Amino acid sequence: MATLCSELVFRDACRTLATSVTLVVLSFSVLASEDNLSPDQVSRGAYLVRAGGCISCHTNTKNSGDELAGGVALKTNFGTFYTPNITPDPKFGLGNWSKDDFITAMTKGVSPRGLHYYPAFPYTSYSGITLTDLSDLWAYLQTVVPSKTRNREHDLPFPLSIRLSAMAWKLLFFRPLTDTTDINKTSEWNRGAYLVTALGHCAECHTPRTLFGAPKKQYSFSGTRQGPDSEVIPNITPDPKTGIGNWNSTDIIWYLKTGFLPDGDVAGSSMADVIDHSTSHLTDNDLLAVATYLQSLQPVYRPKQSKP
Repeated sequence: MATLCSELVFRDACRTLATSVTLVVLSFSVLASEDNLSPDQVSRGAYLVRAGGCISCHTNTKNSGDELAGGVALKTNFGTFYTPNITPDPKFGLGNWSKDDFITAMTKGVSPRGLHYYPAFPYTSYSGITLTDLSDLWAYLQTVVPSKTRNREHDLPFPLSIRLSAMAWKLLFFRPLTDTTDINKTSEWNRGAYLVTALGHCAECHTPRTLFGAPKKQYSFSGTRQGPDSEVIPNITPDPKTGIGNWNSTDIIWYLKTGFLPDGDVAGSSMADVIDHSTSHLTDNDLLAVATYLQSLQPVYRPKQSKP
């Protein structure tokens, strides 16, 4: 009897120990999941940071600024916006943010303090990024060297300087992107649609806007003469006269990789930065997907726009 009792006690102890070990393992697994720091996620996030254009917008290369430390001036007809520090610095960057804070900012345009972002931050397009990709982006941003670069206040005229104006704009014009997947299209086309409309947010620069800053959707991707820094942004629809209708897939891929146009000219101004820090880092498969999607767009004839 004593032996039986001893065996039962030993078995109970083993079960308790096994349960405790399991709980500890699960706890570490949950923490690892919350931190989103798995090597695979970080690697994917590094690629997505390039695909999303984060480097060119959030790194002040002209003043040798720290990577992703912000301070890049974006001059528009509505005033000058300065991109923020998105390194994990706890005082000036995202160091005190949670992953949920990040996802809310990217998809809803709202800060952890409840402030509404101006649409110069393309949450209007980023709202279409998948949760998996957002998690991977967040994982990579945790690995960036923290920078103590202070954020600059936007230089905006009244009443745009009042944050409530950003909330009013969202109520009037912001509609989150839905899933771009089309089951009647190829996987290549669907990948291109996702890269162009959500991650790459190409329409943000290549679509003309109304007096209130809302995109003129009937002219999507057809360019504008009033782009950032007063640039003329070209028509990238397949219109043969005013767009890229005479380009083939190889022309588009080569341009996005090198900056060279089919006629031998080179990309300039902000597009040179986009190519240098973003599109030139994409895989050949993704570049082909982008080309496939762009060639499928409805051609828009815009005679007053410059060609790429």
